[in-house]
Amino acid sequence: MTHTIGVIGVGGVGGYFGGKLTALISTQSADVYFVARGQHLAAIQEQGLLLSTDEGDCVCKPTLATDRVAALPQLDICLVCVKSYDLRAVLAQLQPKLHEKSIILPLLNGVDIYDRVKEAIPSAAVLPACVYIGTHIEAAGKVTQRGGACTILMGPDPRAPERVLQPLFIALADSGIKYQWFDDVAPAIWTKYLFIAAFGLVGAAYDKTLGQIVQSPHLNGLVQSVMGEIEAIAKKKHIALPDTIVADSLKKGGQFAFETKTSFQRDVEQRDKPDERDLFSDTIIGLGTALGIDTPITQSLSLRINQIKGSIHSSRSRL
Repeated sequence: MTHTIGVIGVGGVGGYFGGKLTALISTQSADVYFVARGQHLAAIQEQGLLLSTDEGDCVCKPTLATDRVAALPQLDICLVCVKSYDLRAVLAQLQPKLHEKSIILPLLNGVDIYDRVKEAIPSAAVLPACVYIGTHIEAAGKVTQRGGACTILMGPDPRAPERVLQPLFIALADSGIKYQWFDDVAPAIWTKYLFIAAFGLVGAAYDKTLGQIVQSPHLNGLVQSVMGEIEAIAKKKHIALPDTIVADSLKKGGQFAFETKTSFQRDVEQRDKPDERDLFSDTIIGLGTALGIDTPITQSLSLRINQIKGSIHSSRSRL
């Protein structure tokens, strides 16, 4: 049986996993559809997606590459890899393309992504997930991966744990995509979030790389404080994080190349374009307010970033 797979957003993350999934086309076990835009899409339509990885390079040709969700068939499996500011619109377009047995795997940063997707498309199975990978669009039509575990961490839909997920597992295994399954994936999602939100907010607010942050006692202290605020929220929500989560996350920051910047920081640097403040500062502040937890450091960083961005693309809280 041939399954239909959609990859919505063919940037670094979507390009890597979508590119690997195109291997299923040759075995006729799946048709794979890309949704991208602009020059990146045009290059993919003309020559396929060039995927450069630590394992080697390959040209990945989907069944169809388009900028219109409406052009897709009914999807059995859907990887959602867009930025958070595009998520609401994308989900509204996707809803009619999914059926009651569809599986959605959202690969965005954020601790409330499952809730956002499930609210928009309650009938599909939505798997809470996060991913560890180092990828970026190097040029139009080319996605490069260097480093990272290249692994999807995921768990069952809390509101539909009985749903049949075998088609997804088979598709990932047959295309060589690594994944780990957790009965409760929330700690893994919050662990990544604690790291990337703290370093992302401080890096964006002060225009510093991970290496510069680690070397600065002041900036490293701000990162630790943000992590502490997130940890307090997680504990209030009964997320089972290890007692050493902050120390472990700080140590991890020193393991990256000195010049590394988070994707959030790179987005903030583009002052005329939107960014994912809704995932980071807005979510932390909003959850803190709802749970009665003070978040003064996150609030101060948010104010600083807002001043950097000005009034363009004001942050939009979903809480």
